[in-house]
Amino acid sequence: MAEGRRMNRFARQMILPEVGADGQARIGSAHVLIVGAGGLGVPALQYLAGAGIGRITLIDPDLVEETNLHRQPLYRMKDLGKPKVRAAAKAVARLNPDVRITALVDRLTPANAPALVWEADVVLDCADSYAASYTLSDACLAVGKPLISASALGMSGYVGGFCGTAPSLRALFPDPPDSGQTCATAGVLGPVVGMLGCLQAQMTLGVILGLAPSLLGQFTRLENGRFTQFRFDNAPEADGPRFIARDQIRDGDMVIDLRPEDEAPRKATPDALRIPGYGETGPLPETGQRIVLACRSGLRSWRAADQLARRWCGEITLLALGDDTE
Repeated sequence: MAEGRRMNRFARQMILPEVGADGQARIGSAHVLIVGAGGLGVPALQYLAGAGIGRITLIDPDLVEETNLHRQPLYRMKDLGKPKVRAAAKAVARLNPDVRITALVDRLTPANAPALVWEADVVLDCADSYAASYTLSDACLAVGKPLISASALGMSGYVGGFCGTAPSLRALFPDPPDSGQTCATAGVLGPVVGMLGCLQAQMTLGVILGLAPSLLGQFTRLENGRFTQFRFDNAPEADGPRFIARDQIRDGDMVIDLRPEDEAPRKATPDALRIPGYGETGPLPETGQRIVLACRSGLRSWRAADQLARRWCGEITLLALGDDTE
């Protein structure tokens, strides 16, 4: 009886020759990691749960706010103040009770990313965070897991299939972004982020089903209401500083906090040097000493690392602290 109900639920997609019974079985046995339960994560989560993904791990530290509702229609007014992942898990249970969903009220960090990525078959970057995107890309590249990464801002955005059999996000975007704007500062139109999240779900299903040509190595951009695509299968991998978590700071590291005191009264570590303009100038580490550059989003750290690398050739790491000042 239960099996018949499940087959009836997925009948319209199982008719497709690209899916069928075998494809539906692959979808049902897949484990997807979704990082971010916001404007991108909500549509991706809904369509993947609706398609019958067997297991979904959803990680996000945020609470539902009223400013989320115009582009995250999974949530309701009654969800305000609740952890997004828990409200989303309840909504998914109503949509498809057969989906096993693990809701983690936590930030993705370089410390927890490797284990989360290792357990998943496909990873979705819906985090709206430079640090999270590159942390996920580095973790996926290391173990050969597919990464479907997207970003949206204003009226434009992109989605791409990275790692697995394709180059990484770092290969396509080796340099720090020009702008540090976010949806909170620059705004975003709900349908724009919704379309990109749906594309993430579509690409994820395509990867699970093994559709050809591969969706890994494909980049889709949305700008001024138009979609354009290109492939980046031969993009060379790029070196660059890696992100670390606060608890991965080692004794003996030279820690530079780029945040001014009025932004973060408490430094990244008690012994950190607070130097907001560090990079082109400032003290250099001793020979063999690692340097950690800390800021809120990771963008200032990355730019400072680029400047520092022109005058020092040692190990540089980045620390994105978010809004946490502890």
